Amino acid sequence: MANSAQAGKRARQNDKQRACNAALRSTLRTAIKKVQKAVLEGDKDAAKATYGASVSVIDRIADKDIIHKNKAARHKSRLSAAIKAMA
Repeated sequence: MANSAQAGKRARQNDKQRACNAALRSTLRTAIKKVQKAVLEGDKDAAKATYGASVSVIDRIADKDIIHKNKAARHKSRLSAAIKAMA
């Protein structure tokens, strides 16, 4: 329990922000999984299409500092490599 009004407000703000960040992280994971699923199914055109949409999501979440920019770059690189490795 907060000992002051200021601490109480900070606690409320932190809870609200944590929920928002969790939702954004979930969106990120879903976007990555969509590309991975398309790669596993062997559909290169669908994988490229979902990759384009996923890059937008990854960049947007990195810009909001939900994940580090290097982690975003790593995800994009690995997804791109997986698509390029398809027959």
